[in-house]
Amino acid sequence: MGYPQSKDLFRVLIFNQFYPPDYAATGQFIEELATEVSREDVKIRVFSGQPGYATDIQKAPRNEKKGRLNIRRSRVTNLLPQGVLAKVGNSTLFFMRAFLHTLRHQKKEDLLIVTTAPAFMTWLGYLAHLMWKKKYICLIYDLYPNVVTALGILPERHPIIVLWQKLNQKTWQFAEEIIVLSQPMKSLIADIYPPCEHKITVIDNWADGDFIKPIKKEDNWFAQKYGLDKKFTILYSGNMGRCHDMETIVNAACLLKEYQDQIQFVFIGGGSKQKWGQEKINQVGLQNFLFLPYQKREVLPYSLTACDVSLISMGENMAGVVAPSKLYSTLAAGKAVVTICPKNSFLNELMTTANCGKSFRNGESEALASFLLDLSNNEQLCQEMGHNARRYFCDYFTKKTAIAKYLQVIDKVRFSEQKVFS
Repeated sequence: MGYPQSKDLFRVLIFNQFYPPDYAATGQFIEELATEVSREDVKIRVFSGQPGYATDIQKAPRNEKKGRLNIRRSRVTNLLPQGVLAKVGNSTLFFMRAFLHTLRHQKKEDLLIVTTAPAFMTWLGYLAHLMWKKKYICLIYDLYPNVVTALGILPERHPIIVLWQKLNQKTWQFAEEIIVLSQPMKSLIADIYPPCEHKITVIDNWADGDFIKPIKKEDNWFAQKYGLDKKFTILYSGNMGRCHDMETIVNAACLLKEYQDQIQFVFIGGGSKQKWGQEKINQVGLQNFLFLPYQKREVLPYSLTACDVSLISMGENMAGVVAPSKLYSTLAAGKAVVTICPKNSFLNELMTTANCGKSFRNGESEALASFLLDLSNNEQLCQEMGHNARRYFCDYFTKKTAIAKYLQVIDKVRFSEQKVFS
């Protein structure tokens, strides 16, 4: 798909707090999205923050240019130390910097794409519309404030939540389009504000199947480096935060204590529940757990394939509120997949349709432990599930498939604008 050649390029500005070299998933997706769209006769600018979520680099260039893609990083988005209040403070600083950036450059853009990183970033689109009649698309990765209420941080009738929902509805009302990551998320937004249902498009995230592809453990340097080629290895890679069910996984591992010589667990990443997991494992005396930090992008093809089974988890009440980004790279890696999630999560249907593993409800530690033990004793079944995972990925979740859908949404806005002035 390509746009007609035009002397004046269509100009798109994307706001997302995270961007490489930060390892945050949303930043990785935005980088690939912006790079691909910039090849379609579109001029793209990204406004992001300095690395600070998951990175070993403290500072990146304030300005970068790659063809028709320009990246601008705010100078003041990670001033506060770690913690919930610090996260809110840094997010607010980024929002303010993004608003000032829009104020200075509002005449230069034809379309804004505003994400939910930070959680209330989409409000910037609404403000830009009110002040300058700017067109904007909402890209919703996680649905706030529903995450806040699902975690029990604030009740649904709390004044902050009520105001948040009202601002969301105004934002959705004037958005040109709304992009979400799953059908349950679309249904939830449509229930909250029915008039916007017609402009909600479901576009799954993706992985680069040429970059991440199956590698046998015996041919994998990462697996050999950490001795993962010698045992049946179960991998959890990514955020271990409040939206994820680490309890069911760790409790299942405790039930498998007597099989430590046969089964190895590897947790790669970080998050608020990581320390709890480490303390629980130490209390039980498990010796078959390896904790590693987030890995650089160039290591992912090897870290994600240095296992026999990959775990994906969602906390209770998180269906339709969050969508696990690690799903797509996990499928691309061609390993058996086990999910722990609520009954109404889209992961349950996917596991059945793809036949690449099995799904368990939150708290089903005994059933999970039993299934993992069975897989450790059935190499053929494990390999078949991995093959099915890769095949399902290639059919539905490639980067090419996802980017084409994004271009269709951008086309709707661009060409409708041209019709107005023709």
